[in-house]
Amino acid sequence: MTSNAPITEDVREQLLTQPEVILEDHDMMRALIAANERAMGANIVDLRGIAMERLESRLDRLEDTHRSVIAAAYENLAGMNIIHRATLRILEQDDFETLLHELGTDIADVLRVDCLRLVLETEMTEADPALKKVGDVLVTAPRGFSDDYIGRPREHGGPSVTLRQVQEQDKKLFGDSGYWIRSEALIRLDLGEGRLPGMLVMGAEDPHQFKPGQGTDLLTYFGGVFERTMRRWLA
Repeated sequence: MTSNAPITEDVREQLLTQPEVILEDHDMMRALIAANERAMGANIVDLRGIAMERLESRLDRLEDTHRSVIAAAYENLAGMNIIHRATLRILEQDDFETLLHELGTDIADVLRVDCLRLVLETEMTEADPALKKVGDVLVTAPRGFSDDYIGRPREHGGPSVTLRQVQEQDKKLFGDSGYWIRSEALIRLDLGEGRLPGMLVMGAEDPHQFKPGQGTDLLTYFGGVFERTMRRWLA
């Protein structure tokens, strides 16, 4: 069959009765437009074809934007569900020791972080021996440790949540955890009047899990729930 051979009668009849078959087939429509341009010759500019190409390009960009918006919405919803689940686990605990155990196990798993540490600042040079029995999750530190670690005092406009990538993990915080921390989320904790502040540290091996520019609203909410729970235990 040559390129100029007519189509068969049954195919022609089908196309005449169902022309939308061609309209809905993008590859076939492009082939028809290309054939039309060849038939017109090189000296004729088909403005309609140019307009169609631009419209197709705009449509492709709109589709990409649409997919990006949907993906971001699903990601935000997934993040919200994670924070809500972790919040409920905190509120379910009946005592401080159990809360610390849950932070290092189930709650860390729910939050999808490799390490979770609670820093409590203290005036004492030696930590209370009772605190040493609650595991690696609780870290005691001298006054001002949180501000020094974050790099900016809260009273000077420092954010309540800081996300950043790190090159070397802090041994005082993570110790011999077995993880190679490369990004972290730092949540300041206001433990009430007359008490030194604290900090909740989430560490991840993935260097892209926490980084500047990401949204912090959900972590701010989580920190607010956690610090209110801590005030109850400390009272």
